[in-house]
Amino acid sequence: MKKISKNLLEEKKFYERLIKINPNFIEVLFQLSHIYVKLKNYKKALKIDKKIADIMPFDPISYYNLACDYSLLGDIKNSFKNLRIALILGFKDKNYIKKDPDLRNLRNDRIFREIEKIIGK
Repeated sequence: MKKISKNLLEEKKFYERLIKINPNFIEVLFQLSHIYVKLKNYKKALKIDKKIADIMPFDPISYYNLACDYSLLGDIKNSFKNLRIALILGFKDKNYIKKDPDLRNLRNDRIFREIEKIIGK
C-alpha cells in the first residue's frame, strides 16, 4: 500500500473516532467526506454529505458536494437536482462546475448544456 494511502486510512480512522464523539462536528464531516471520495467510497461520502446538508440546509457547497457524490455513483438525475439547488443557493464557482472531474458524468447530458446557459459558457 502506498504511503499516502496509509496516511489517508489513518486520517479516516481518526475522523471516524471524532464523529463517534460528536456526530455533528461539521468540519470533521467535511474532511471525512473528502477522504471517502479519495478512497472511492462514494456511498459513504454521500451518506456524510446528506448529513451535512441536513445540518446546513442553506449551504450551497453541501448541495454541490451531493451533486458530485451522485455523479460519481452514476445517479445523473439526483446529481443535476442537487447541482441546481447549489446554484439556486448561490454556489459561486461556476467555472469549476465546467471542469470538475467529479461531474464528468453530467457533461454529455442535454441538461448540462442548459445549466451552462444559466451559468454562462
